[in-house]
Amino acid sequence: MFDSLSDRLNGVFSRLRGKGRLSEGDVDATLREVRLALLEADVNVSVARNLLGRVKERALGAEITKSLTPGQQVIKIVHEELIGTLGGTEARLVSASAPPLTVLMVGLQGSGKTTSAAKLANRLKGQGKHPLLVAADLQRPAAIDQLETLGERIGVPVFADRTSRASKVVRAGLKESNRLGADVVIIDTAGRLQIDKDLMAELADVRKIADPDEVLLVVDAMTGQDAVNVAKGFLEHTALTGIVLSKLDGDARGGAAISVREVTGCPIKFAGVGEKIDDFEIFYPERMASRILGMGDVLTLIEKAETTWDTADAERMADKLRSASFTLDDFLDQFQQLKKMGPLDQLVAMLPGAGSMLKNVQVSDRDMGRVEAIIRSMTPTERRNPKIIDGSRKRRIATGSGTSPQEVNGLLKQFAETQKMMKMVTQGRGIPGLPMPRRKR
Repeated sequence: MFDSLSDRLNGVFSRLRGKGRLSEGDVDATLREVRLALLEADVNVSVARNLLGRVKERALGAEITKSLTPGQQVIKIVHEELIGTLGGTEARLVSASAPPLTVLMVGLQGSGKTTSAAKLANRLKGQGKHPLLVAADLQRPAAIDQLETLGERIGVPVFADRTSRASKVVRAGLKESNRLGADVVIIDTAGRLQIDKDLMAELADVRKIADPDEVLLVVDAMTGQDAVNVAKGFLEHTALTGIVLSKLDGDARGGAAISVREVTGCPIKFAGVGEKIDDFEIFYPERMASRILGMGDVLTLIEKAETTWDTADAERMADKLRSASFTLDDFLDQFQQLKKMGPLDQLVAMLPGAGSMLKNVQVSDRDMGRVEAIIRSMTPTERRNPKIIDGSRKRRIATGSGTSPQEVNGLLKQFAETQKMMKMVTQGRGIPGLPMPRRKR
């Protein structure tokens, strides 16, 4: 979502890095370009003005450290102030004084509310909780079916009653949670295409009965300024405890994510970052600011790896790397693990500097699928010993994988180079062009 904004900001900041001194004119010119980049990204005008006002005040002050050049210091200030605009620190769900923790999911129709409710339930189940989903959206015909389907997929019970009113469904759902011993109740409420009196009246009834610990507003990050307006509209009628940004993996300009916290005063607690049920993250302002400024997000990448990677397999693979016995079968296994972590372009974007380094490199899951198809078209013997693959075998593999012999040859060459590099590292000779690490005495 932030690719265009990140590219613009990186272009602005790259001109700062080489400067030994910054005049007030340099700062003004830089912030003017940053302002244009933010406005083009659909950031709220007042939010952009306030953010840059704070940056300018600090950039023209005495806040210059000896370890940084003035240009780097401005980037550091922008980073810190952007973190503040996004909320400062992560906001977690509150703890209920007595179970169950009751979470009310609200939002407009089409915002991703029902899906977000299921994603939240799945996340809490993974933390050892026992959630119950309550289908209180009786306005959209498919809402209950959708929630029941998602609940079945993640193994979370769903309470529904198609013939009753929303308030009665919620009351009965809370009783059901006691019977099941659920410690979290997540209520999916009705939405409309716009905020209206009927929607707010129903929400007020449901809220009174549920007495929720959390009221989370789901807003579609792809709607830009409309997302901010929706949040303000809900705040005028009901108290909110947090915001969930859905569809943060989309190709919109991303201004809603930057604006909504400061405009509403409500913390962003979660973000939907993909279509899969586990593509649901705690919203970390510092990590998001780093992504926007092209600094990567290594912590989230590590967390994804820890939850996806099998520890025993990782240790076995480390042994293979040390003994230089890494085969194409092993490569395919690692491929499967990597695919579980999410789309490749999202993973690459979490690496610091990846945006500028890979600007002209197309990284796609389609290319990964092509590599996987080539390896799967090989026999077990060929995967263990690629050296036996001659011209006729390459043609057979290419036909089986829907690729060309040249692509098969390219993969084999890359794998041979990788094996060679691994062997050099394990033998302590290092990688050509890179300094050898010093041995501890």
